[in-house]
Amino acid sequence: MAGQIPQRFIDDLLDRTDVVEVVGERVQLKKSGRNYSGLCPFHQEKTPSFTVSADKQFYHCFGCSANGNALRFLMEYEKLSFPEAVEQLAARLGLEVPREGGSDPRQQQREQKRKQAVSLLELAGSFYRERLKMQEGKPARDYLEKRDLSREVIAAYGIGFAPDSWEALKQHLGAKGVSEAVQIEYGLLIQKEETGRTYDRFRDRVMFPIRDLRGRTLGFGGRIMGEGQPKYLNSPETPVFHKGRELYGLYEARKASAKLEQLIMVEGYMDVVALAQYGIHNAVATLGTATTEDHLHRLFRLVSRVVFCFDGDRAGRQAASRALETALPQMIDGREARFLFLPEGEDPDSLVRREGEKAFQDRVTCAMPLSEFLFEQAGQGRDLNTVEGRERFASHVLKALGRVPEGMLRSLLLEELAKRSGLERVQLYAMLERSESARPRAEQQVEAYAAPAFDGPQEVPHSIAPPSKPRPAGRRVLSSVERVSQLLLREPRLIEALPESLDWLPESDEQARLCRELITLLRAGRYKSPQVVLAHFQGSEEGQRLAELARRELLIPAATREAELSGLVEHLLTRQRKRSPEEEYNALLAQERAGQKLDKSQRQRLAALVVELARRQ
Repeated sequence: MAGQIPQRFIDDLLDRTDVVEVVGERVQLKKSGRNYSGLCPFHQEKTPSFTVSADKQFYHCFGCSANGNALRFLMEYEKLSFPEAVEQLAARLGLEVPREGGSDPRQQQREQKRKQAVSLLELAGSFYRERLKMQEGKPARDYLEKRDLSREVIAAYGIGFAPDSWEALKQHLGAKGVSEAVQIEYGLLIQKEETGRTYDRFRDRVMFPIRDLRGRTLGFGGRIMGEGQPKYLNSPETPVFHKGRELYGLYEARKASAKLEQLIMVEGYMDVVALAQYGIHNAVATLGTATTEDHLHRLFRLVSRVVFCFDGDRAGRQAASRALETALPQMIDGREARFLFLPEGEDPDSLVRREGEKAFQDRVTCAMPLSEFLFEQAGQGRDLNTVEGRERFASHVLKALGRVPEGMLRSLLLEELAKRSGLERVQLYAMLERSESARPRAEQQVEAYAAPAFDGPQEVPHSIAPPSKPRPAGRRVLSSVERVSQLLLREPRLIEALPESLDWLPESDEQARLCRELITLLRAGRYKSPQVVLAHFQGSEEGQRLAELARRELLIPAATREAELSGLVEHLLTRQRKRSPEEEYNALLAQERAGQKLDKSQRQRLAALVVELARRQ
């Protein structure tokens, strides 16, 4: 929307908004003294660490450090932009959001046109809903009743009926002053090129409004009730409607549940509403297109898990393969995709009616993880008992891994590929880097594939140390001390594996100073979450360095990280002992003069060095 929102309006809006009410509508809160507490909606926890203060109009989580006012909560919880959050808070109070200053006239014109389009489409939706109630809508009502849809579900999804008439909607909107040109532009009318005649696009169909996240109608899908083609007819591309971006049922899913954890992607409108009829309100459908990156961007902004639901026939498997290809680049750490294949001849609509809600939910729970589907796809038609079969299997998976973002999932997939193919992980790393086909965005992916060098003891096994290989320019190699900090930051529990004394850390090294500070913090607080650790350094130069370490991929399997840490400590201790007595003495003195207190072992070592150096004189 054009123009800035005045600060005075934002301040007034927050003054009139109770953060306890806003949070309480989405999180179960209990009174706790003067505050309210509950389970944090921003991270998984079993014991409440999330508090909301009515006095301060502020929320704070002691587990993940999430905090802010009512606007911040809406932005984080609902995944809204700042203007969208202001709009939502204002709507609760029945206020219109003012705009001021410096707006682009063309942007204002576009926004005004969009408002008019949404109003037009809402008028059309209202027309279809009214016609469903009339005598001419009886065939549609009979059809919906035959599909076991209740009035509540029909109302919740705004389902209507387009009468079997060439000009019913055209005349209705024309009487309200809407020109034919505008109706054509927004996909409600079709104009024949030869004659210039216009007529209603949707006729004799059950109508499903397609809504955006705010519930505004952007387009329609119409389903034929008897024989004929196409079975589904969608609105064409318009200034407000884009098939590759919108999802049917997403608005209704969010409205049904304040805290969505997963969404089920099905193939048709009737699948969505049939599942809703049986109490499954988290299904969405594409609009006659394959799953796109825009679809997944939208879904993963709202939930961390998407379950793709397909028919079990060949066409369903092919659609699942395309969805897998689209999903791979989206799979950053924390996201999950699963694949559910239905029995042949069944769709979600028929299956949920035959088996019931619980059985269908059980199928969703047991859906195939992305990793298993990937390996299954790669193994199809290949004999993994032969060298050639394993080579083709590994090549297929490596090509897919080139599309997966740097992170834990890719590391684990590579580790699993090593087990299944019989190849060494080091070999697979090398193959992954050599394969140009595995890197469709080569310039962006080079850094993602680079593993930090291991400059520790030579006896560390290959399963721990990443492969040695040339590094792209711009990728700084981590030192041993930084590797220790990275391990501790990513897995704070490893603090228990460190020796009590820190004499293995160089005293005058800046990286070692930060590592000491990190160790002191972890020992004092018994932290389990990297986010909480980073919060202690928020806004500082040290915080920036630690955040950089946290972002870099930790390629070492979880089972070997403690051994890696021990190897690094031993290596650093050995390197420390190789210094001359004078260097060691001067380093300890410098540490003490800098105000860094020496521990017991360091004081003992300093005393021994004084004696040793005195004997030499």
